[in-house]
Amino acid sequence: MANSGQKVVLITGCSSGIGLRIAVTLAKDEKKRYHVIATMRDLKKKDKLVEAAGDAYGKTLMLLPLDVCSDESVKQCINNVKERHIDILINNAGVGLLGPVESISIEEMKRVFETNFFGVVRMIKEVMPDMKKRRSGHIIVMSSVMGLQGVVFNDVYTASKFAMEGFCESMAVQLMKFNIRLSMIEPGPVHTEFETKMMEDVAKMEYPGVDADTVRYFKDVYLPSSIDIFEAMGQTPEDIAKCTKKVIESSSPRFRNLTNSLYTPIVALKYADETGGLSVNTFYNLLFNFGPLMHITMSILKCLTCSCLRRRTISPN
Repeated sequence: MANSGQKVVLITGCSSGIGLRIAVTLAKDEKKRYHVIATMRDLKKKDKLVEAAGDAYGKTLMLLPLDVCSDESVKQCINNVKERHIDILINNAGVGLLGPVESISIEEMKRVFETNFFGVVRMIKEVMPDMKKRRSGHIIVMSSVMGLQGVVFNDVYTASKFAMEGFCESMAVQLMKFNIRLSMIEPGPVHTEFETKMMEDVAKMEYPGVDADTVRYFKDVYLPSSIDIFEAMGQTPEDIAKCTKKVIESSSPRFRNLTNSLYTPIVALKYADETGGLSVNTFYNLLFNFGPLMHITMSILKCLTCSCLRRRTISPN
């Protein structure tokens, strides 16, 4: 139960990665300003979170089961919070999908949207009426730079994030009238167990039904380039947690918060040319015509941007 003066923070997808680190970072706040309700679909996967939380577990951090893909689970979770009072909702739960679109079933695509888009919508719909009544609240959505700029072979995942960006742009206007803030966190590459495993898995797959050229482009061109980018520009879940905490604590939080300034020029390409040709042609050339040059560039960038420098790029201000 939250103490007087503590803000109640509910976070989705806390079994690992970014969600786990956000939960622990807020629960271990030196001033004990937050009462964290960390949620996950399966509480059997709580061990990593409990270990990371240490003494904060059971004090400033508690656990609740929550499946963002289930209307009933969402409602039951919120009903289990005292007086349904949530000051800050952090929508972090998400799934990825990578590979040639010909090899992805419609059911797999729906699963991504069910979590990444409709899961967030369910959460917002459930907490929004109470926030409106109180005329206060802060809703945070973990988006991605892929919600701003499409990335080859991430077609469906990118689409789910684009959908969320559009939804939140619209919602932010209405919520402002009720003194409810809405912020989007937009990381670039982030080193997590989830990303590493996904990269390893897709590299081993055969992709039946996909033409040989596309499979070759994916495995021999895209995957090595993607690994280069992750190594040169990747942040850690801790970096994203620190950025999220800064957004929460800001007196005037921004709507969009790119966490990695190294990625800003890539996103800027899209807005520099209203026809879209500049970004599409640039990505095409980088991937298919200047692959070796990009590898060299990323290697140089990796040397120039030590982990200390990359951590200094997380401020949303």
